[in-house]
Order: sequence, then C-alpha cells, then structure tokens
Amino acid sequence: MERSFVILKPDAVQRGLIGEIVARFERHGLKIVAMQMVQVSDDLARRHYAVHEGKPFFDGLIQYITSAPVVALVVEGTGAIAVVRNMVGGTRPGDSAPGTIRGDYGLEVGRNLIHASDGPETAVAEIALWFGEDLIEWQRCTDPWIFE
Repeated sequence: MERSFVILKPDAVQRGLIGEIVARFERHGLKIVAMQMVQVSDDLARRHYAVHEGKPFFDGLIQYITSAPVVALVVEGTGAIAVVRNMVGGTRPGDSAPGTIRGDYGLEVGRNLIHASDGPETAVAEIALWFGEDLIEWQRCTDPWIFE
C-alpha cells in the first residue's frame, strides 16, 4: 500500500467542497488514514513550501495557504500517489480534464483547490511534517473487494 498527502486548500474549504472531494477519494477506493482541519501557521506554510522559497509567487502562496483553514489528509491505496494526482488534474485548472477535481471546480492557478504529493519521497516528508506518526492503521470491511 502507498500513501499520499493531500491538502484541501482554503478555496476548497471556503466553497464547501470538503465532502465532495473526500467522497471522490473514498468512492475511488482510497482509504483515509489521517485527516484534520488546520489553520496553517506561517512557520508550517514556509516549511511545506520551502522548495518554492525565492520564487516570485512564494509570498503570495504563503499568504493564501494561511488565509483560512485547510483540510489535510493522508490517503492509502495501491498506487495512491499517481491515482490522487490523476484525480486532482493539472496545476492549471483551465488545462485540467473534465472529471478531475481542478477541471470540475477550478478556474485559476492561484485558486486550484488542492495539493497532492508528487512522489514517494515528497509524500513521506509531507506526511511527517503535517501528521508525524499520527496515522491510523485500520481495515475496512470492503478492503478485500478493492485490493487483491
């Protein structure tokens, strides 16, 4: 099983899309192993987006992610990172396919609703940063019908 980290950004929370987006992941067969609503601190935002420090959009990104609560979650499943990235769609909502989260609900890159880990190393680091060891190991009764 692979795990992916996801943030439902302030625009997703403000627009009341938490349930819709989480439901998409669950309907697809992914299992939630951690979830919390967080008012992101400046320190956490800077650590999360450290790879973008020095870029022209960095300060705006920090202001945005700290402007309202977010929902952070960890999902688990076979190929979870690629599955989530495909469900999310491209960074630019206008270029995202219909049926993806950004393609269905987004219009602008600065309000693209969701962040998802881009690889295994990133997922491990992001999960550790946001959740530490606070993940729940559990079995759903439907798991044998989803995973071989």
